[in-house]
Amino acid sequence: MKIALLNGSPKPKESASATLLHHLKAFLPEEAECVEIALHTKELPENAAVQLFQTDAWVFSFPLYVDGIPAHLLSVLCTLEQHFANHPETLVYGIVNCGFYEGIQAELALQILQNWCIQAGYTWAGGIGVGGGGAILSLSKIKPGTGPRAPIDKTIRRLSHIIQNRKQTENHYISVGMSKSMYKIAAQMGWRQMIRTNGGKTKDLGNCPE
Repeated sequence: MKIALLNGSPKPKESASATLLHHLKAFLPEEAECVEIALHTKELPENAAVQLFQTDAWVFSFPLYVDGIPAHLLSVLCTLEQHFANHPETLVYGIVNCGFYEGIQAELALQILQNWCIQAGYTWAGGIGVGGGGAILSLSKIKPGTGPRAPIDKTIRRLSHIIQNRKQTENHYISVGMSKSMYKIAAQMGWRQMIRTNGGKTKDLGNCPE
């Protein structure tokens, strides 16, 4: 089986979307051939279309943007729909991460991706919404399947089995394995560290645009 892993984050590196695809790839069997394609801009990369239509399944991984899909990725989807539509044999899966603690916040984004599949003529095969996306990069240093990573890895592993067996599934929603209060504390610590790293002051975090 040949699987396209599509990183739809606008970040060229160190993104939660890329990290989740990395975890998924680790759970896939060695005989599964993975094609990794970066979709960081509104343009479909050169030769990406040829690669995509040599695969059996597409897995889109992207962050939640205002309850939906990032604008640059929407442009890519429109390009695919205009030029390469009506391939019902292609299975499409989605992994949406969000900074909210609740994974259900990604429900609308997955529905948008599902509706796009219906419109473009692909087969929607299901996806997952991952809450607590702000912690995913730091959790990658933890042993797989343990601690706060446990619920994410369990769901990613389940999705890997579904993909390799060419099955379809209902959408599932999960959060990092820590309490909401602990997640908020960790996020606030991260924001303070980030603004200091970039030459700002922690008091500026409360500033509002004029």
